[in-house]
Amino acid sequence: MTGTDRTPSPPDIRDREEKELVRQRVWSELMRVARPDSRFHWNFSEFIPDFEGSDRCAQAVRDLPEYRRARVVFVTPDNGLTLIRQLCMEDGKDLLVSTYGIERGFLFVPTGSVEPSRVPYAATLDGLDYVGHPVSLRELASGPRLDLLLTGAAAISTGGLRFGKGHGYFDLEWGMFREVGLVADDTPVVAIVHDCQVVDVDVQPRPFDTVVDVIVTPTRVLRPPLTHEKPSGINWELLEPGMVERIPPLRELTELRAPKR
Repeated sequence: MTGTDRTPSPPDIRDREEKELVRQRVWSELMRVARPDSRFHWNFSEFIPDFEGSDRCAQAVRDLPEYRRARVVFVTPDNGLTLIRQLCMEDGKDLLVSTYGIERGFLFVPTGSVEPSRVPYAATLDGLDYVGHPVSLRELASGPRLDLLLTGAAAISTGGLRFGKGHGYFDLEWGMFREVGLVADDTPVVAIVHDCQVVDVDVQPRPFDTVVDVIVTPTRVLRPPLTHEKPSGINWELLEPGMVERIPPLRELTELRAPKR
């Protein structure tokens, strides 16, 4: 190598098109270790898959101090987090889970409400519909704050910026929780992914991006530098057309925000 040679800098991700390129690159690698979905098969734009080593991720999450301290935990409905949802029930934590696309809002599973023999099934998406109680944002706001948020990702940067499926659901969930006081900037967010989903890219988070505090893979635990604040609420002007009409908690939030007459 000569004195003028330099290692290329990681790409600077600034728009959706470039983010989509990262997703596509990761998804091609993920095919080697991912498990298909019974409904969406290998269409990673519709679901975040389970993968080889997700059981090791679940144990690593269980060992985190943030998890051990938590009493109320939000877990996304990603395929790779089934065992983590099971552990939350077994470990005596109140569990909150969003429905697919948030189109039926949120389901709440209080600690001790599921018979031990039913817990493995209850942690699946089908099982959650049987054991979970539909809960509104107003009801959630009147209870305890969330202590921990656990999420999957299509990809994630080493700096802690998630790349979701492209719909922005987790950022919406965070924004709604922040609007009603369920989370604050210091509420820990943990992303659970395969090693191939961790990408070394130079990413500047946008105002609605929720940067995570911890990344857990089958082989390591990463703690990105905390250089960006989490969003303070919903960026209403950036919502896609029809989202408020399609997602009940967003409709509820518009009503809660409406001025009293």
